[in-house]
Amino acid sequence: MPKAQVTFEDVGVTVTVPAGTRLIEVSEKVGAGITYGCREGECCTCLTKVVSGHENLAPPSVLEDQVLKDNFAPRHHRLACQAQVLGGEIVVKPA
Repeated sequence: MPKAQVTFEDVGVTVTVPAGTRLIEVSEKVGAGITYGCREGECCTCLTKVVSGHENLAPPSVLEDQVLKDNFAPRHHRLACQAQVLGGEIVVKPA
């Protein structure tokens, strides 16, 4: 199974994760500062800047793409609860 290296700039931690892992899952485990309100119905609170390696994430779903557009998210920003790693190296930080 392909693996990816995900670096969280805010806490200076790099971890190896299997492909298909969502960024929010990794963030929770390493104590990065990506907040989220998905479980409370506050969509887009987990907006995350992909500093590098955006090509190593699965493309946004139709739903994620719409939420990003509705919230005027800047280029290379993703919802950590939706963004799945594919492989390679990815560097992220809370938006």
